[in-house]
Amino acid sequence: MSKTILAIGGHIGDAELTAGGVLAANAVDGGKSFTLALTAGERGNPPGVSVEEYRKQKISEAKAFAKLMNGEAYVLPYADGELPDNEDVRYEAAGIIRKLRPDVIITHWKSTMHKDHDRAHKIVCDAQFLASVVECDGIEGKRHYAPVYFAENWEDDPDFTPYIYVDITRGFDLWCEGMKKHWFIMNSRDFRYYDYYTSLARMRGCLNKTGYAEAFGVFDRQKKLKRDML
Repeated sequence: MSKTILAIGGHIGDAELTAGGVLAANAVDGGKSFTLALTAGERGNPPGVSVEEYRKQKISEAKAFAKLMNGEAYVLPYADGELPDNEDVRYEAAGIIRKLRPDVIITHWKSTMHKDHDRAHKIVCDAQFLASVVECDGIEGKRHYAPVYFAENWEDDPDFTPYIYVDITRGFDLWCEGMKKHWFIMNSRDFRYYDYYTSLARMRGCLNKTGYAEAFGVFDRQKKLKRDML
């Protein structure tokens, strides 16, 4: 069943890596898959490329990925490593949620390694609340609610517990094609992103008894299965 999905990352590439399989599977099903990066992640610039030039390159890469996913890429103007923890960025994110009216929101789990990721986690949770209940001049559009799920990210691993496994087999090849649009995914000397996330998807697929899968977490308070009888 096709959906409208919004995946929000602290940087361009976060959502594409951690939730890209779901975005691609949704696109294959005829749904719309959008990304929102709260910063461009421009300070991982390649040798010989300035931070400013790499920001432009990353935005172009994000747009190319999102086009494959039958969606669009949104990038906020904040600097990599300097994502503010304030109401302005929450209102901006809430406004995009209201504009796109997604069925599902995906973002970071809490992070002890990267402050942009940790702030993104808090910002998105607050933006979800603001988009769904708050009427104010700072947020355009009609109120809209969508549940938030947390993606599996090696940088956000402490205390992350998979709760939902999603079969992404039908979207795996499209996801791989999309990841190849991003320079850092294919060329980083710091971490083998492509190998790690495709291998992780295969491993989660084994546990899910499918070809490939992605795992997502929720807050403990959400772990309630309602049944009339055991």
